[in-house]
Amino acid sequence: MTDKSLPNDIGLIVGLALNEDIGDGDITSALLSEDLKVKASITCRENAILCGVPWVQKVYEKIDNSVKIEWRFEEGANLQVGDKVAMISGSAKAILSGERTALNFLQTLSGTATITTQYLAALKGTSTKLLDTRKTLPGLRTAQKYAVKIAGGSNHRAGLYDAYLIKENHIKSCGNISNAIVEARRLNPSKSLEIEVQNLKEFREALSLKPDIIMLDNFKIANIKKAVAINSNSVKLEVSGGVDLESLAIIAKIGIDYISVGALTKHCRSIDFSLLLE
Repeated sequence: MTDKSLPNDIGLIVGLALNEDIGDGDITSALLSEDLKVKASITCRENAILCGVPWVQKVYEKIDNSVKIEWRFEEGANLQVGDKVAMISGSAKAILSGERTALNFLQTLSGTATITTQYLAALKGTSTKLLDTRKTLPGLRTAQKYAVKIAGGSNHRAGLYDAYLIKENHIKSCGNISNAIVEARRLNPSKSLEIEVQNLKEFREALSLKPDIIMLDNFKIANIKKAVAINSNSVKLEVSGGVDLESLAIIAKIGIDYISVGALTKHCRSIDFSLLLE
């Protein structure tokens, strides 16, 4: 995804999640009358960035499209403790059957967006772009990458199909860096080509072949500075591996184009939301 457009797999992912939870029927909600209509509110219990509205909408569209949701905040909004995010009205059975699935999407995607804003704050005043990675929750890649974009971050490649990222094991299997780059260009010359290097010797070899991006993997600060000087704006540089909030700003100020952080999607902490009947 290159913008904040919605992923095209929301319906599929929501359907799988509902099937996982409801199975062949919600036996607890079956205790309720078919005619019982209620109102409920979704409340945020901590400061957060709101993300996941379309997934919640899709949950209730699939269960009972007569359920109405009035959102009081837009996607990407800053939420404070106690904010009532949405009001829901309709069938009690439908609202309660979808509660957990809806909140699971909301808490996970809001968590991803929230941690992304924290990393972006550390980059303020620099031109470095913050990238996510493929270290996403299974089945939720497009959703989490959407959440990163909602927060203001940028997406790395979507998968193994849309861009090259030649890593250590690929290099070893191809024999060396030069072989890997030459073969990649022969097979898919139009695809973006990025290669990961482990040290300055590998960096110099990769640089001589002018890939689109060179990733400095787990480089010490001193060697990042040396790589930037050697590169002299010849190709784009990305830093990855072991980057935390403390080191992020230091690395960015050296003059790095991209910093990729797996923690945005794999270490995100879910945001606490509740759904209660009024």
